[in-house]
Amino acid sequence: MAALGWLTRLTPRRPATARSVRAGEAAAEAARKSAQEHEQEQERLEEAAPAPEPEFPVAGDVKAAAFFDLDNTVMQGAALFHFGRGLYKRHFFRKRELARFAWQQTWFRLAGIEDPAHIQDARDSALSIVKGHRVCELMAVGEEIYDEYMAERIWPGTRALAQAHLDAGQKVWLVTAAPVETATIIARRLGLTGALGTVAESVGGVYTGRLVGEMLHGPAKAEAVRALAAAEGLDLSRCAAYSDSANDIPMLSLVGHPCAVNPDAGLREHARERGWRLRDYRTGRKAARIGIPAAVGLGALAGGAAAAAALHRRRR
Repeated sequence: MAALGWLTRLTPRRPATARSVRAGEAAAEAARKSAQEHEQEQERLEEAAPAPEPEFPVAGDVKAAAFFDLDNTVMQGAALFHFGRGLYKRHFFRKRELARFAWQQTWFRLAGIEDPAHIQDARDSALSIVKGHRVCELMAVGEEIYDEYMAERIWPGTRALAQAHLDAGQKVWLVTAAPVETATIIARRLGLTGALGTVAESVGGVYTGRLVGEMLHGPAKAEAVRALAAAEGLDLSRCAAYSDSANDIPMLSLVGHPCAVNPDAGLREHARERGWRLRDYRTGRKAARIGIPAAVGLGALAGGAAAAAALHRRRR
């Protein structure tokens, strides 16, 4: 350093020439270009890297809620089939009726399509059975049947998803084609907020034999979620929905955080194409049998509606 200082003192200072100015400008430009290229490369690397999954559900978000389908999403098999087992055990309906509704539900599951004639037949039979009976009968017997057949069939994984929303301070609703009375029992037993289900008309606590609108299935589920969100002041883009069935794509598409749980083939493909979350809590053997409920029988559409309605039929 001393030698360098001595050399500097002996070297006369010269004014910058045009070439010196050009050299300095070129060096500065090269430095800026190099820095920009490095910054752009870092941005490309960050974009290519998988983004960390944000915390979900977001704690304290009062504009968010979660909506869960019931059959094969929250519960193994069809909830109403399990209720039907309890009703049959209590002699609420005959074996012939059970066999017919079981066949209709099996056709729906295996064919992957809804037969309008089957659904219409099930609905008409259910409404004829329930007419004139009291709503309180369904609730009382339903509580017993839940303990006997359903409590042990709740998927622990899906239950944990629902609990995560509850722990975050959000409301959690079941959304099902099953009668709202049945769905309400299950929601209350699981500690959920409540349930959206098919509403059968009643006057003075007695069923009239008519539905209010139609069965809560497919697009009707989406409309129910939309109506509840409006009433509750929710932002659907911040809400979550969970289902196993392609029939619930309208509901899942309505929210900002859809999730396929134990999905059937149609929903699995749809979810993968759109980058939706996927969760499967079945064993490998059960997962391979997509479309056939674990309970092998009734569901909320055909046999489910009839079994739930038959909850009010006592042999006279």
